[in-house]
Amino acid sequence: MDSITIGLIGLAALVGLIAIRLPIAYAMIAVGGIGIAVLNGPAIVLSQLKDLAYGQFSIYDLSVVPLFVLMGAISARSGLSADLFRAANAWLGWMRGGVAISAIAGCAGFGAVCGSSLATASTMGRVALPELKKYNYSNTLGTGTIAAGGVLGILIPPSVVLIVYAIIVEANVVTMFMAAFIPGLIAVLFFIITILIYVTINPAAGPRGGRITRAEFISATFNVLPVLVVFLVVIGGIYLGLFNPTPAAAVGVVMVTLFAALRGKLNLTEGREALLETARTTGMIYLILLGAELLKIFMSRGGVPQAMAEWMAMSGLSPMATLIILLVALIALGCLMDSLSMILLAIPFFWPVLVELNGGDYATAASSPFGMDTEDLKIWFGILALIVVELGLITPPVGMNVFIISSLSPDVPMRQTFLGVMPFFGAEIVRVAVLIAFPALTLWLPSILSG
Repeated sequence: MDSITIGLIGLAALVGLIAIRLPIAYAMIAVGGIGIAVLNGPAIVLSQLKDLAYGQFSIYDLSVVPLFVLMGAISARSGLSADLFRAANAWLGWMRGGVAISAIAGCAGFGAVCGSSLATASTMGRVALPELKKYNYSNTLGTGTIAAGGVLGILIPPSVVLIVYAIIVEANVVTMFMAAFIPGLIAVLFFIITILIYVTINPAAGPRGGRITRAEFISATFNVLPVLVVFLVVIGGIYLGLFNPTPAAAVGVVMVTLFAALRGKLNLTEGREALLETARTTGMIYLILLGAELLKIFMSRGGVPQAMAEWMAMSGLSPMATLIILLVALIALGCLMDSLSMILLAIPFFWPVLVELNGGDYATAASSPFGMDTEDLKIWFGILALIVVELGLITPPVGMNVFIISSLSPDVPMRQTFLGVMPFFGAEIVRVAVLIAFPALTLWLPSILSG
């Protein structure tokens, strides 16, 4: 049996293990380890394991992950999400659809200090859903808005998944954060436009919110200042070159901890829970990283990524058509697993295909069919990949954000929530099309700030 066949059998086994609900980290470790043993012998597996875990976990860029996870865990317990929503509602709630728009603004703001889509949907859902029901927003628009708003958490920096992608393709983390900024703002803008169109067609779905007093307006605006300060110091410091991501994340942890403590929102019990959540999440991420590396070694030795790249190159499809096929595949696969697992599983296969189609590792903009060199391609593709992977969180039949919102609003049938996210899904498809048509929207800010 040739090595490519063994690799494909391993890939089928991996899909089967995931289908029977084995945790993806264990599935990748099992398939990768057994596959390497079959191809090269058990001794090679033991040799790989001797140094692989240390080599993976000692990467300096990876040290930022537990810090950003901790910052998000503390932020979720400190009341920052409620402050964000109240401030946005004070400014925007008076207009038709304004409470839903405020929820989108709150999701974007919380994503900037959390970096997790699922945490953003869960935290903002607890804050915004009662207000949406209070003002008689339709169940479809209300739950759909929060479920869709959660996807903003992955792209608006800081983003743990963006960091992991950068490590996989050996991109600069700061550059990826810069590249995500404009596409993130476009997402917020498109979501707001979607809500405005929705309530224009169906005014009863999004009534105007109540007017508030000047004192309430000032209080709500003042209370959101801690979030703005954290964002400006952490993300602004990274963009301006004042910190690398790891010290910036450490500064962010200290700041949100101080804000939470000063407001009496963080006691010893809450602090302990935040640390335990960080340990569990980080351990899960690191174990998936180890499994992904074992799987990548197995697949590389089996020649599967190389064969896939060669097959795509020989298929007669244009590079742009191939890119679109890969993005559609990511949407489909994103329905079946979380975004981090999907990035770790798919990118080692898809990235070599794009590099090959682009003319190799040393391609220049002049010779590239995409009109960009390999470094720009990894940035542009990374942003596109993260967007479409997150679409899986709101896509039937397994949209994790939809399940989270349904658990917070059990009186709303899940079918209504899925219907509610469809306009936002359409807005995301338009955003992907715009970013494909105009790569400069992704690449302009990194070129300016790094130049």
